[in-house]
Amino acid sequence: MTRLLAEYLRPYRRAIVIVIVLLFAQAIANLYLPELNAEIINEGVAKGDTAFIWRSGGLMLLVTSLLGVGSIVSVYWGSKTAMAFGRDVRSALFRRVQSFSQTELNLFGTPSLITRNTNDVQQMQMVLVMMLNVMILAPIMAVGGIIMALRQDVALSSLLAVILPIMAVFIGLSLKAALPLFQSMQVKIDRVNQVMREKLSGVRVIRAFVRVDFEERRFDEANRDLTETTLKVNRLFALMMPTLMGIFNFSTVAIIWFGAYRVDSGAMPIGNLTAFLMYIMQILMSVMMAVIMFVMVPRAAASAARIKEVLDTEPTVNDPETPSAETGASGYIEFRDVEFRYPGAEDPVLCDISFTAAPGETTAIVGSTGSGKSTLINLIPRFYDVTGGSILVDGVDVREMELDRLWSKIGFIHQRAFLFTGTVASNLRFGKEDATEGEIRHALDVAQGSEFVSEMAEGLEAPITQGGTNVSGGQRQRLAIARALIKRPEVYVFDDSFSALDFTTDAKLRRALKAETRDATVIIVAQRVSTIMDADRIIVMDRGKIAGIGTHSKLMKTCDTYREIVYSQLTEEEVA
Repeated sequence: MTRLLAEYLRPYRRAIVIVIVLLFAQAIANLYLPELNAEIINEGVAKGDTAFIWRSGGLMLLVTSLLGVGSIVSVYWGSKTAMAFGRDVRSALFRRVQSFSQTELNLFGTPSLITRNTNDVQQMQMVLVMMLNVMILAPIMAVGGIIMALRQDVALSSLLAVILPIMAVFIGLSLKAALPLFQSMQVKIDRVNQVMREKLSGVRVIRAFVRVDFEERRFDEANRDLTETTLKVNRLFALMMPTLMGIFNFSTVAIIWFGAYRVDSGAMPIGNLTAFLMYIMQILMSVMMAVIMFVMVPRAAASAARIKEVLDTEPTVNDPETPSAETGASGYIEFRDVEFRYPGAEDPVLCDISFTAAPGETTAIVGSTGSGKSTLINLIPRFYDVTGGSILVDGVDVREMELDRLWSKIGFIHQRAFLFTGTVASNLRFGKEDATEGEIRHALDVAQGSEFVSEMAEGLEAPITQGGTNVSGGQRQRLAIARALIKRPEVYVFDDSFSALDFTTDAKLRRALKAETRDATVIIVAQRVSTIMDADRIIVMDRGKIAGIGTHSKLMKTCDTYREIVYSQLTEEEVA
């Protein structure tokens, strides 16, 4: 936690210095007030000097007023610094997660990354606010209070040698028990977020399979687990605070008891006893403020460790130190003996993959479920890096090409079409920020989306909810295709992007795409054989290897795997 605070608070050193100076001044003022009060009692009240009482009382009011102003200013700058720290850490986390490849995203998981960027940062913000007020002020007040108490009466100050060790032992034992509980709480918050996210994302599946009761039980288990851990922490501190208050009150009684004997014997003026009592209260209140602070520190330390874990994780997919120069080629894709295995896996998912795809050609990839089709095309934009062999785009290994340059060449339409909160136009301009209305309408015409968009009341400005849940699956796919068309990339990659379309729309869309992408490289992953029968090159995948490459007619003669796929979908008459 210290490293994280030091790194992200560096730009705010001036504000922190201001806060420290103001808090130090507040501490001096707080320590001076009991001394002034003792003088009023001893010199003014005892001797009946009204003028002295007025002068000293006015000075006390002035000091108190300055103390109030200083408190407001210090709290303002402390809070502002803490909020700026939270903003910077959230921004750093977001940028780091943006740079992660799919490997790192799978390692942490979406629910955990969301929790780390919200709840964990908030825990650190709260602690920092306390640190810039309580943690700085408490030790000054405690040490200063002890010194001032000794000035009032050394003999009576010996009570501190009993009170403070008792409090320290009790606080230490409580924090030792609380730290592991705070660490487990963050993990259990992740679990609740995960279950809740799955519940919301898969609500249709849950209802379709009548699993509502099961999901409720699963959420209850995660929720109850978090609740029990939180209750353990709260019980611990529910015991701590009354115990500390008991020590505090017994200490006050003991001081008044022994102080009364000192005053009665004439060894101590009554004003000094009043001041001594106020200093003891300041000392014990400082200790209690520190306890409140240390209650929050263990949880913040656990949060800081989780934040640092993300920030210290280096992405496995990075820009090269010396990117290769442009070759002048446009849209050439080549796989050379590519092998890929997921981290920790014993066997490769893909093995000995070699083929080329050129501009003006359509390369189709088919195969049974789990044959590695989607994994193969995810290697082109470096969502993952190959573990063997190489992938070349325009004659350059993708690992030697800047990521922005590589991504600018590719228009990727994912298997699960995702739309962002906004409008139809804003989603399509995701492909090209300055796209004109004419370009948007042309892309919609090609993607066969003009009809349903024109039927929306607001047209291009029709609202789209997160994920595009207010439009059908087929409409989402067509909008995703239009978004890629606006980009005008050199390479189009369609990852089973026509699965939600009916046969008529599918045929119209493919016909329009053929004219639109005649100069580009087109790679299509498809389940429907009818979608790719006219492709210039068909790659048949089987258990992570290429079972055959060729045209439809060639593969029907030479590839058993392809024939099985075709006859599983079409009759002999349709094939003929």
